[in-house]
Amino acid sequence: MLEVRRLNAGYGRAQILFDLDLDAGPGEIVVLLGRNGAGKSTALKSIIGLVSPISGEIWFAGKRIDHLQPFQIARLGIGYVPEDRRIFTDLTVAENLEVGRQSARSDAAHWTSERLFRLFPSLGELRTRLGAHMSGGEQQMLTIARTLMGNPRAILLDEPSEGLAPLIVQQMARTVLELKREGLTVLLCEQNLHFAQTVADRAFIIEKGHVRYSGAMRALEADAVLREQYLAL
Repeated sequence: MLEVRRLNAGYGRAQILFDLDLDAGPGEIVVLLGRNGAGKSTALKSIIGLVSPISGEIWFAGKRIDHLQPFQIARLGIGYVPEDRRIFTDLTVAENLEVGRQSARSDAAHWTSERLFRLFPSLGELRTRLGAHMSGGEQQMLTIARTLMGNPRAILLDEPSEGLAPLIVQQMARTVLELKREGLTVLLCEQNLHFAQTVADRAFIIEKGHVRYSGAMRALEADAVLREQYLAL
């Protein structure tokens, strides 16, 4: 569904990613792991078109997309949930969801407000509340729900568990697994290893813009030396 080939990318003269290769299949949850500044968020921003690659290729559902603008990539069926959420604080929950609405796709799950309120029951209780008056966890749920209103085939999640209370993190994990059951491809960045182990099928470890590990999440769980080398603080 999603493939990145020898991607080099960065900001101005600062190159962040070096010959990055990664992939994610239909209905698969893939996690990018690594310390702060490793290049995980830059990888997601490159896929969605917010960072222009220096070189390399990005393919989605058989179509090369690294030359497209973010809105064109979104229309093809990739949703992006940024780390800083970026909800519209002066709009209600229901209005934020309407902002994300796209037409139904024949090859993707179709999401409506009511269906999302079943996925996120707390949002259903807050549908008339302004975004500015929501907790961080509620805002994170709203950001994901708004992205799903675009009926994506793949969704990119940047640090979905960051700054959330443990109970909300558990709910977030259940949500990600539900997206997998719906057939979505999920690519996420995470520093919370426990969260990643709960949801991910495969993992890529990125260090200083290079892939240092790619393989099954279970294999990474069993390799304490690898975790200590690349993930320990």
